[in-house]
Amino acid sequence: MRLKMIREEKHYSQKEISAILRVRQNTYSQYETGARQIPIEALIKLSSFYDVSVDYILELTEIEDRYATAK
Repeated sequence: MRLKMIREEKHYSQKEISAILRVRQNTYSQYETGARQIPIEALIKLSSFYDVSVDYILELTEIEDRYATAK
């Protein structure tokens, strides 16, 4: 997943993102490392917050745009 890369590009700390998701910083850290699976609700919230597609976060596409269509 691209959670860490996107977070760092947008200049947020793990603490700031964990507050948005209402989870402990340690829990969010585990999402980034893959030690814990991120809940779909959190994934959708981050997609909206960062204005990128869920597919982009999950590395299923290189297209960041949430509403882009593949050709």
